[in-house]
Amino acid sequence: MKDILIVANNLEIGGAERALISLLNTMDTNKFNVDLFLLRHDGEFMNMIPKNVNVLPEKKEFTALGIPIIEALKKGLFVQVFGRLIGKTKSAIYKRKNNISGPTSIDIEYSYKYTKSYMPMISDKKYDLAIGFSTPYYFVDEKTIATKKLGWLHTDYSHLLGDTESELKLWSIYDNIISISDKVTESFIKKYPSLESKILLIENIISPDIVKMESEKENVSKEMISEGDEIKILSIGRFAEAKNFKSVPKICKYMCDMGVKVRWYLIGYGKEESAIREEIQRYNMQNNVIILGKKQNPYPYIKACDIYVQPSLFEGKSVAVIEAQILNKPVVITNFTTAKSQLKDGIDGVIVPMDSYGCANGIATLIKDKELQQRLIDNTKKSIYSNESEVEKIYALMGV
Repeated sequence: MKDILIVANNLEIGGAERALISLLNTMDTNKFNVDLFLLRHDGEFMNMIPKNVNVLPEKKEFTALGIPIIEALKKGLFVQVFGRLIGKTKSAIYKRKNNISGPTSIDIEYSYKYTKSYMPMISDKKYDLAIGFSTPYYFVDEKTIATKKLGWLHTDYSHLLGDTESELKLWSIYDNIISISDKVTESFIKKYPSLESKILLIENIISPDIVKMESEKENVSKEMISEGDEIKILSIGRFAEAKNFKSVPKICKYMCDMGVKVRWYLIGYGKEESAIREEIQRYNMQNNVIILGKKQNPYPYIKACDIYVQPSLFEGKSVAVIEAQILNKPVVITNFTTAKSQLKDGIDGVIVPMDSYGCANGIATLIKDKELQQRLIDNTKKSIYSNESEVEKIYALMGV
């Protein structure tokens, strides 16, 4: 049997993490030994790891990367903290020198880059394939032994400023780089044209049967209420800048001013929650924008909504959007760079402008157009969203 190692950060609630769980459930463990190494054994999805996947023991040195520095010091992880501080200083210098602000990949990349020399080997075992599924890419490079190594892209690189020269060296060590959509590939190649030959498209693996089964496990009508003819909108994602949930209260206010009655529910968590709550207060949307917080099983909530909206600034390929389509919901997404690889506008979803007023107008138009809503629903029922065969592409890389 061939041996596969998958390395990821943690299993907190998120689209990439849910995609990882789906991948693990799809892999044929009768033919492959699958080991999983997590930097931290944290997250609501830990109990969803299949029993036939071998979870490697947590190593305390790697946990230093996902906790506040003061906590790492209390654990005695002094040299790892030293590496993090070097990375933080170098990142600040680089950003200041190059006049960079806004979303970047520099902080996290430098954090790993300057701590890697203080980390132990993940395993001394030699694998046929090692996969860097999320951002500890440096560790798959230097802390694993494998015949082949893969890095997995989950985001649209055109929106992330970074140290291109440094990241090029990192990505260059991989035999293949997995991209989850054509648009993610396009934006990555634009930034790193010399790596085009390494790219392989493998979409996030999603099982419609599991999504439908999980959607029946809970009745959420007491949480997702609506009064009269209010339309229930749902959005799912981390409360981070990329997801643009901070704009939801303003978008919702515009719709209310248009005479459209909506109640917009947000599932997720993250550092922008306080900013979102401030915007809810600012636009007096306390009765219209409701934060539901973390939900391990979001599918009953998708089933209960009338329309699913992804108002992101940028995406790789949203797992939640596909899951909403599987559950036959009218879907609205903003016109982020990869939007056209996410759905077919007017066929199985609607693409609306990124600005708050344009977004509000686009959603309001769909709400008023019952015929269009039904057409989107009917088309999702005709579409095939199962892609479990994507895992065969991984096996092919090992000559299987």
